[in-house]
Amino acid sequence: MFIDSVTLHLKGGKGGDGCVAFLREKYVDKGGPSGGHGGRGGSIIFVGESGLTTLLDLRYLKKIEAEDGQKGMDSNMFGHKGENVYVKVPIGTTVTNLDTGKVVADITKHGQEIVVAKGGRGGKGNAAFASSKNTTPRYAEKGIAGEEYNAQLDLKVLADVGLVGFPSVGKSTLISVVSAAKPKIAEYHFTTLVPNLGVVAVGDGRSFVMADLPGLIEGASLGAGLGLQFLKHIERTRVIAHVIDMSGSEGRNPIEDYEIIRNELKNFNEDILDRKEIVVANKMDVEGSIENLEKFKAHYPNLEIVPISAYTKSNLDILLYKLADCLDEAKKEDKFKIETSEVVEYNFVEEGPKFTITMDEAGYFNVDGPEVKKLFERTDFTNEVSIRQFARALRQLGVEEELLKQGAEPGETIIILGYEFEFIA
Repeated sequence: MFIDSVTLHLKGGKGGDGCVAFLREKYVDKGGPSGGHGGRGGSIIFVGESGLTTLLDLRYLKKIEAEDGQKGMDSNMFGHKGENVYVKVPIGTTVTNLDTGKVVADITKHGQEIVVAKGGRGGKGNAAFASSKNTTPRYAEKGIAGEEYNAQLDLKVLADVGLVGFPSVGKSTLISVVSAAKPKIAEYHFTTLVPNLGVVAVGDGRSFVMADLPGLIEGASLGAGLGLQFLKHIERTRVIAHVIDMSGSEGRNPIEDYEIIRNELKNFNEDILDRKEIVVANKMDVEGSIENLEKFKAHYPNLEIVPISAYTKSNLDILLYKLADCLDEAKKEDKFKIETSEVVEYNFVEEGPKFTITMDEAGYFNVDGPEVKKLFERTDFTNEVSIRQFARALRQLGVEEELLKQGAEPGETIIILGYEFEFIA
């Protein structure tokens, strides 16, 4: 079964908490703090796999979760790191964070690894806070939660040449006679419901991957027919082979067909029209096709047009050489580049202010922001010393000063990340 889109929940492992401990060994005078750091949480890593052609394996998964890091231990022993989770996905898979709408990863190579949900950092043990002024720190950091979000995975077929055109123009027949692909072929529309890939060998030793894509109809860019389900796949092809039923056997006009399909491609993504293109005039064995071809050439004198008959297999060699040459030119000019992600870890921290202060409808000041959240997650609120450290860190961040500027008064209730605190200035 071909599945090209799935949604699931990704959650990186939480970092282990730091440990509060003191060294107590015989003959060791005033051993001091010895709490170790917590281990980093495991990450979720997607790996490109050329042997996969569908997202079927992930269809029934609701959640992928990495292992949490182990807590720190005494005697300065660090907790173990959480195990990473490696997930193989087909080449051409994109990952989108549904919570922000941003593309997290675009996997375009075999073996390419991208961290899509990073594990949280482990908390520091109390030994890390020892200083000449604080020789016996009685607090440690908590581990930070791993990155967590709802994700959508979309598979966009990677092919050198994409066959586009109306339903029943002969795309499936063409790919079946020039490659080993065996698509469904029948005398009714939309027999091709999913992309079919085939490796095409040219007589001079060159080869390329051809994709037979589901047929388009007018309004496809708005979702008509197979619409957007098809159009996302054409984004990945370097050369477009526009297959036209030159016989007009179903009462259609080849010139109008060409204009309609080009318009749908433009409405979906105008950059597609910049790709190298060859018009494949198919069904030349049918009566009326020669006259229609002459009219078509007169209307489009500058187009590269190759007349063929996929049914009788005539002129196929010339078409394959033309497509191979066109593909070579496209690679040299490099006008179309498949975007590859050079980032191995996605940064989930949004750029912007370190903290924000707003007033809600009830008249309470609300403090939020990435730096405040980071401090909050590291704080052990069951430990009085850790709480004082949290208040000191907020003061150093400038939160207290900004609250006073906005009119906050000592003793007033302040909301920090949904929790109530008393403001002491």
